[in-house]
Amino acid sequence: MARTIEPDCRQCRREGCKLFLKGERCTTKKCAMERRPVIPGQHGNSRRRVTFSEYGSQLREKQKVKRMYGVLEKQFRDYYEEAERMKGVTGENMLSLIERRLDNVVYRMGIGASRSHCRQIVNHGHITVNGKRVNIPSYQVKVGDVIAVKENKQELESFKAIKGMKIVMPKWLEFDTNTLTGKIVALPARDDIDADIKEQLIIELYSR
Repeated sequence: MARTIEPDCRQCRREGCKLFLKGERCTTKKCAMERRPVIPGQHGNSRRRVTFSEYGSQLREKQKVKRMYGVLEKQFRDYYEEAERMKGVTGENMLSLIERRLDNVVYRMGIGASRSHCRQIVNHGHITVNGKRVNIPSYQVKVGDVIAVKENKQELESFKAIKGMKIVMPKWLEFDTNTLTGKIVALPARDDIDADIKEQLIIELYSR
């Protein structure tokens, strides 16, 4: 399986913002963006962030979203092309498709600390969709799907730790931390995506 091997904190520093790739660490003083908020590399301290060209701004926005969700270029472009064929606003359709990836849904439900952690949880076969084990992180969930942690995995320490917790999640999801079972109650709307994403820049880039 193809994946990004660049260190997580380096990716945040390159994009100049927190991508929350390391879970709780990103909210503490240990976060690299708190300790060293400069462009990575030998000359990071001496380099000044300049105003990007139109193309540069579009490219950086695309890279930021790819890194945020852990999606590589081919798959990311496939989401754009599928969104373009759908009715509605292409940018919002694209974000909705990415949000409905199984690894992202598991993350939004609070089952894992970060998207990469949730991708690992899915890969290891700990998650079921409508009672069937699914180990494909990019699996697209639909309204009405029931997402759960496999019964024989619920006693693992990482899952026991979240039982009974109160977790804030988007309104398009429901999740019971006692039974570790959730449901997709609606499609994600643009207002449900709280990340600072300018999807129109990405659409302009791919439309060239």
